[in-house]
Amino acid sequence: MVLLSLVASHHDLDLTVLERLSSDVHAVGRELVGATSSVTGAVVLATCNRFELYLETDEPAAALGAAGEAVAARSGYTREQVMSHLRPLTGTDAGAHLFGVASGLESMVVGEREIAGQVRRALTTARRDGTTTSSLESLFQAASRVSRSVEAATGLGATGRSVVGVALDIAEQGLRPWSEVSCVLIGTGSYAGATLAALKSRGCTDIRVFSPSGRAGQFAAARGVRSVPAGADLAAELSDVDLVVACSGAAGAVLEVDALAAARTASDRPLTVVDLALQHDVDPGVRSLPGVRLVSLHTVAEHAPAEHAAVETARRLVAQAADAWEADRRVREWNPAVVAERVRVLGGLAEQLEALPDEHRDERHERALRRRTRAMLHGPTVRAREAARSGDVASYTEALAELAAIPVPAVAVPTT
Repeated sequence: MVLLSLVASHHDLDLTVLERLSSDVHAVGRELVGATSSVTGAVVLATCNRFELYLETDEPAAALGAAGEAVAARSGYTREQVMSHLRPLTGTDAGAHLFGVASGLESMVVGEREIAGQVRRALTTARRDGTTTSSLESLFQAASRVSRSVEAATGLGATGRSVVGVALDIAEQGLRPWSEVSCVLIGTGSYAGATLAALKSRGCTDIRVFSPSGRAGQFAAARGVRSVPAGADLAAELSDVDLVVACSGAAGAVLEVDALAAARTASDRPLTVVDLALQHDVDPGVRSLPGVRLVSLHTVAEHAPAEHAAVETARRLVAQAADAWEADRRVREWNPAVVAERVRVLGGLAEQLEALPDEHRDERHERALRRRTRAMLHGPTVRAREAARSGDVASYTEALAELAAIPVPAVAVPTT
């Protein structure tokens, strides 16, 4: 089996392209596992600035083609366009990439905290959909461990940098003091929770929550803020606020330019709108309205803090972890043949010893015979496993042949 990842991120593509690639993303994983014989497992990682598929397959070329077709069917791109947007990685390269992603090294804001949780949730979703495998479970769990190790060793993430944090840093440049800011938060998901915590930490207390799905009341009550009544006109609620932060992830704009323009007809109060949704909670046209300033993911990307010295240390840790994970994977994958040869010899010896009549059994002699047999097996077993760990196919094959050449020791069975 081969680990194949297909990667599209803000490093290479415009966010509008990522938005289209991410359409109905989790259905892609279910479809590939359910309808494609070459794909045995799939985990989908989709965030505000990346779309990635992690597949376990015994036919990488076939899996790559099937993934291209599935994404094309949902994105509106042709298969050829999709293939040009997705960068394939295999083996250690795929593992190293995911470990780097989970550690925040590939994020729009290097060292961001949210991505580690998104990696965990991607695995949880795949479990719920029944698309994981033991190898993918191992990979994503290892990614979470590496993320924690990198933060502990380098401090990345501990400073609290995030997409939300950078966006609010940009937004506050045009706002009154946070204690005087009136804000409407659109959304009730994980990003909304992170945003609410960030707003409170900055001193903003006048916060109302709006949810297109109607979950605002429960979300707001649990966090000690107010909610916009279900069914209320969102645009009308914005006539007397200073800040809107939108991160609902709804399909289509929640706040349209015409509705906001109509609601602001009698207001000259400046309004800052922060849209953190990949698929645009807010019509980008609102930036043309008088007194309205829009902060989007594009704005965040332009103002994201530069990398610092800890990043190089983090990258070394990630590379070492990826090599170790790939070595462990090879040992697990190649070890059954080694175990089979050991079972052949030791099991055959055990059967002969069990067949001896009780009056002819000598415990001390049997222990010595087992010890000598294990000693014969030990050398080639160690060499085979070391070769598997290093990926040395020739040495592994040679050691396995040595094991196969070891005969089952003959035990004379006395006859009556």
